[in-house]
Amino acid sequence: MSTQEQDPESVSGRTDAGGQSYPCGACGATVEFAPGAGALKCPYCGHEQALTAVPRQVREHAIEELATLPAKPRATVSGAARAFVCPGCGARTETDDLSARCQFCATSLVADPELTERVVPEAVVPFGLDRGAARDKLGEWTSSRWFAPNSLKKVTAAETFKGSYLPHWTYDAATTTHYEGQRGEYYYTTETYTTTENGQQVTKTRQVRHTRWHHASGTVQRAFDDILVAGTGHVAAEQLDKLTPWPLAEAQPYQAEYLAGFQTVRYDVEPEQGLDIAKQRMAPVIESDCRADIGGDEQRVTSTDTAYADVTFKLLLLPVWFLTYLHAGKSWQVMVNARTGEVIGERPYSAAKITAAIVALVAVIAVIVAVVALK
Repeated sequence: MSTQEQDPESVSGRTDAGGQSYPCGACGATVEFAPGAGALKCPYCGHEQALTAVPRQVREHAIEELATLPAKPRATVSGAARAFVCPGCGARTETDDLSARCQFCATSLVADPELTERVVPEAVVPFGLDRGAARDKLGEWTSSRWFAPNSLKKVTAAETFKGSYLPHWTYDAATTTHYEGQRGEYYYTTETYTTTENGQQVTKTRQVRHTRWHHASGTVQRAFDDILVAGTGHVAAEQLDKLTPWPLAEAQPYQAEYLAGFQTVRYDVEPEQGLDIAKQRMAPVIESDCRADIGGDEQRVTSTDTAYADVTFKLLLLPVWFLTYLHAGKSWQVMVNARTGEVIGERPYSAAKITAAIVALVAVIAVIVAVVALK
C-alpha cells in the first residue's frame, strides 16, 4: 500500500528514507537496471551506463550479531516506514517497499536500507531475464498445460506482469548430533505351508523374513551451507520453494542500482524466525545421516540432540516476475524465476476439453471391446 502527496521541497536524487534515483548520462531521465546486460539503461534514449564498482565480498554474519541490533527498524524522519520524495516530479510516496516507482511519473526510487532496516541486504541475485524473455518462458508454460482453456494462452500480454525482488535468509551451520536408535538386521526362517494346485493339496516351504533389533547410538556431524528461507510472508513459502534451485553462486554484493526499476519487498520474517525454519530443514538431512551411521537393513531413530556451531546468516534478494490474471471471475497467479526461467503457478481447467477427452476415451474403449468380441 502506498500514498502520495505533492512535496515542493524535494531534494534531487534523494528521499526522506535516504533513497535515490539514477539520472541518465545522456538525456537526464532516470535509468533502470537492465536484466542480462549487467548495466543501467535509460528506457527513453537507450543509453547504457555501468554500475558503480563495489570492491567487496559478500559477507556472512555471525548469528551473535543479532543481539547487538535494535529490536525494530529505525524510524525515518517522517515517522513512516519509508518515505520517498520523487526527484522527477516532487511527489511524496510512503511505502513499505525498499524500492518502488513514483505513481505520478514512474521514476524509479530506491531507499537506503541502512536508515530503516534492522538487517540490511548483503547480496542480490540480479534479474537475468528481462520482461520479454520472461514472457517467452510464460508462453512455453501456458502452451504445455493440459486441458487449459484457450484464453490461458493470452495471459502473456497481461498488464500486471511485473518484477520484484523477494527477501530471503541464508544460513550456514556446523552441526554435531548425538542420536539414540535401533539397528534392524534381517534374518530368515523356513516356513511350511499347504496350498492347492490342480485340485491337489501340496505342502511347500518358503523363506519368511524377520527383523532382529539392536540398540544403536552415536554421533554424526554435518556442515550446512546456504540453507534458504523465505524472508516474506506475502508469498506462500511452498510456492517459492517450487522456484528452486536458485543459482546462489551468482549472487553479487548488494548495491542499490540492481533494484532500480523493480519493486523490492521488505522482509517481515525476522532472522531469528528464519533460523528456526532453517533448523527444521536441516533436521531430515541430519536424520538421514543418523540412519546411515546406524547401518543395518532397517533403522529407527528414537531421539536426536543437535548442537549448532559457527552459525552465520545473510539477507539475500532474489528476482521474480509476477503475473496476475483474471479468468472466469477468479484471480490466478504465476511466478517466473527471473534467473533460471522456471515457471510455477495456478491455472484453470477447461471443463469442455476434459469432457471431450473423456468421451473420446470411452469411444476408443468401445471400439477395442467390439473388435475383441468379433475375434
